[in-house]
This record gives sequence, structure tokens and C-alpha cells, in this order.
Amino acid sequence: MTRKIGLGHQDFETLITNNLFYIDKTKFIQEWWENADSVTLITRPRRFGKTLTLSMTEKFFSLSYAGRDDLFRGLSVWNDEKYRQLQGTWPVISLSFANIKEADFITARRKLCQLLSNLYSQNHFLLKSGILDDREKKFFSGVSVDMDDTTATMSIYQLSLFLSRYYGKKVLILLDEYDTPMQEAFVHGYWDRFMVFIRSLFNAAFKTNPFMERALMTGITRVSRESVFSDLNNLSVITTTSAEYADCFGFTEEEVFCALDEYGLSDRKNEVKEWYDGFTFGDIPDIYNPWSIINYLRSKKLSCYWTNTSSNELISRIIQAGSPQLKIHFEDLLQGRYLETVLDEQIVFSQLAQNETAVWSLLLACGYLKVVKTAESDPYAPRNFAADLSEEGADMLFFTDMPYYKLSLTNREVFFMFRSIVHAWFAEREPDYNLFIRALLRDDVKAMNIYMNSTALTTFSFFDSGNRPSCANEPERFYHGFVLGLIVDLNGRYVITSNRESGYGRYDIMLEPLRAEDFAAVIEFKVFDPDEDKTLEDTAQNALDQIERQNYTAYLTARKIPENRIRKYGFAFKGKKVLIKKFS
Repeated sequence: MTRKIGLGHQDFETLITNNLFYIDKTKFIQEWWENADSVTLITRPRRFGKTLTLSMTEKFFSLSYAGRDDLFRGLSVWNDEKYRQLQGTWPVISLSFANIKEADFITARRKLCQLLSNLYSQNHFLLKSGILDDREKKFFSGVSVDMDDTTATMSIYQLSLFLSRYYGKKVLILLDEYDTPMQEAFVHGYWDRFMVFIRSLFNAAFKTNPFMERALMTGITRVSRESVFSDLNNLSVITTTSAEYADCFGFTEEEVFCALDEYGLSDRKNEVKEWYDGFTFGDIPDIYNPWSIINYLRSKKLSCYWTNTSSNELISRIIQAGSPQLKIHFEDLLQGRYLETVLDEQIVFSQLAQNETAVWSLLLACGYLKVVKTAESDPYAPRNFAADLSEEGADMLFFTDMPYYKLSLTNREVFFMFRSIVHAWFAEREPDYNLFIRALLRDDVKAMNIYMNSTALTTFSFFDSGNRPSCANEPERFYHGFVLGLIVDLNGRYVITSNRESGYGRYDIMLEPLRAEDFAAVIEFKVFDPDEDKTLEDTAQNALDQIERQNYTAYLTARKIPENRIRKYGFAFKGKKVLIKKFS
């Protein structure tokens, strides 16, 4: 009989006692304990089992769960007599920052203080235990939502002292999603104030705490040492490229395929792999995100489960406000190409606005990009999840001694997420957006020009499109990506391709109709160059001339589309000025 699948359960005890679907990850307990690191920070993308792992770890070690062998009997950790003797033998302080997602510092600080106050309420028995003197009782009673900074930042340290004195042994500290409030602080503009507070709290709890045996922290990103861990030289950091705990978070391919067999879905392995595979932790490839797999096992439908569990506000904002160069590489990724870049797994949030490397590092940490091998025979090369997958790499080489990584979008689910983000950038202009598509379908060049110029005034400021052409055609590629975003809704009616060979060169965009009654189109982009053009009209004409000269319509005519049903558009750009001409 197959196990019932419960969604959203992050409590280990609930899964085990109700015999819900669970993949045994208890070997993490053994690996973590054997490593014997003072403070361990493990970063993994969201929904990869971090919270469940900390719940499992708490239930295993905590004195509050002494004698609960029913939770671990039959699991891998219980096969070792040494660990059977360790279960339920340590005082544990466990907390999570997952719900601290506030828009201002005052509210975020107050919510964190409430969380610390709750810890003291859970251990209220200490006040009557006889182990605290009057001064310590006063401190204990002073831990509240309104406490001052000194009390708040020393609260975990002091609770460690009290518990270790009561039980006669040091404490284990478990902190889940340590970086959630930091991301909110960055997004909402109170980063500096929050860092002063959290740095002091962490220093007291994890660095100068003689009552701590070990600590385990989880998060999505490795926030730079300078930002928050400047005093923690006892920190072992495990990122997605680290070998330790590589198969302890997420599901391996063997685990996924066994689950598919269990639920009668053996024939769906290839499509599940295309949608949800792609993560690599350490040296282990083919890691699947658990949230999508569990949802798929329950619904038996392929969909964007994992990518729809977050607003992706930070990612969207960074890309939208990024440089033209960043958007060019982002477009390459959406087209299925590779990106080669150096990476620094220490995320410096203050650099995200001006350092492209920091952006790619963040996207990798969040699970939206994956590291692939550079060899052409690489078995983990990106699959054909993009509508216009090119075999060419759009590689960015760095003349540096630092190692560089070859990156691509993780899988089909991530591709659809980013396509939705691009579409959302234009959502506020939905009436005009529909007008543009209708104008294009009606061949109303005047209306197309009105739309593009109106949109350029209000939108291009976000994109910093620039006014000068470059030898690398970067501004042209930026506008190219912008127009691709506008016409994405035509998917299903047209095959939309870009940068493909036809005739004697590569066109910018081609619309190939799926219905015989629809027109076809070739679109070419040019940025005004004062050395070649006197007016923007000349630039648009040069775009049209290139379509003719390079015979970009050759592919369409080979598909038996009559010449009179093929439209040719030249898009000319000069900063926020746009001119569209049609070949006649």
C-alpha cells in the first residue's frame, strides 16, 4: 500500500507518526555529528528540506524527545548503536527566522524579539528551578518584545548558560533560514540598521558562547563574512558546490525513480527528469527539488510547483534594474545558451546593483542556475527546454586567475518562471500591451510606433538602454530581448525564434505561423549610429536593407509561405526614441 502524500509538512514527527511519504535523510545526523564542526552553515535553495532537516535533528538530539525511538526506528541512523545511545541526550535551542519578512526595521526587530521571547516562554521552568540568582531572574523576565538591544542580542547566549547549568552539559543551537530577514532588509532599504543588530546577536550566540556545544544554521545564501560573520572564525560554510552533505538535501534521481515506481508512474521518468532535474550539489548531479516531486506524485500533473512558491521579488527587481550587459546575458540564458562567469559564493547584497558576478552567484544559490561541465560531451548539458535552443554558447570569458563556471537555467520549470517574470514587467501596461499585439497582427505600423515610443518613455529608464552602438551590438541585443518579451503571448499561434540562420546570415526575430491564414514576419533591430546614419529613418531603412541583402526570408519561403504573406520590419532605436518601418 502506497503511503499517503501530505503537502507542506515540515515537522519530522508529523511525517513519521502519520506514515506520510518521506525519503530517509537521517544519515545527515551521522555526517554532521562526525564532522564535529563548531558552527555549520548549510545553504540550499528554498523548499529543499532545510526546515525538515532541522526538525529531524532537533527531534533526534533534544532531551525533550528522550526515549522517542519510535521516530527513528527503521531509518538509517538507527542502524548504528552509537547513535541509538545519542538520541534524546542534549539540550537544544531551536528557532527559525522564516517568518521575519517585514518592510521596515522597527517591525522586523520587534518580530525577532517576539521570537526570542517565545524561546524564554518555552523554558519558563528555569525561573523556578533554583539555578538562577536574582540578577539572572531579572534578565529572564526582561526578555520581551520591547526589550532593549543589549538584552535582545544577549538572549541566546544567556539561555545557553541557563540550560547548560540546569542540564549539566552544553547546548546545541539550531537556526533555520537565518538569511530571510536579511533579504527583506536589502529589498526594503534598512540593511545597515539590521546588520548592526543581527551581527551583535550572532557574535554573542555563536562566537563568544562557551555554553554552546555545536550549532547548525541553514539558509539560501551565504551572506558575506564582512556583512554578518566578521567575528565568526569558527564557521564551516557548506554551499551548493561543497562536497559535504551533497545528497542530504533534495531527492537523488534514484530516490525519485523509486518514488515514481511506488506510485505507478514508472513511464513518466523522462518528462519528470526534464522538468525537475538539474540541480548539482558538490559532485552529485541529478538532484531534484522535493517540493515539485511531492506535488507531482500527488497530482500526477507536470506544472511549475517549486517556482510558484515565492514572489521572486528580489530576483525580478535585480534583473529589471540591471545593466544592459546583464540583460543580454539573461536573454542568452532564456534562449538556452550557456554563460561563463566567475563566481563568489559569499553574497554581498550591497553589490547586487553594480556587480554582475554577484547576481549570477545569487541566482546559483537560489537554484535558478546550475553549474554544467564545459566539455562538449557533458552529459549534464541543458536540455531543450527553451523554444529557441541554440547550440552556440554566449560565453563571457574573464581574464582572471579566478576559476569560472559554465552556467545555464536549471530546468524547464525555471525557464517558465523567468518567462513569467519578463511578462510581469509589462503587466501594469496590459491595455497597451494588447494594443501592441493587435497592431502587429493588423500590420498597423503607426499604432506599433505609438506603443513603442510610449513604452520607451516609461520603461526604458529601468533598463538603461544607452544611446550608443557598440562593436558587440549590445544595445541591439537589449532591444531584441525587450521586443521578444512583448510578443511572448503569440506563442501557440506562432513559432517565435531568434538568432537563427536563414539565407546568408542570422535574423533577429522570426514569426513562423502555425495557421495557414496568418502572416509570417522577420524583424531586424538597429541602433542609431551617427557615423553611418543621418536620421533614425536611415537606421530603420538599413535594418530593412539587411533583411533583403542577407535573404533572411529564405527559411520561410522554403516552408512554402508565399512572399506576399511575409512581412519585414525594421526597428530603429536611439535611446528612448523608436522608429518602426515596414518593407514595401
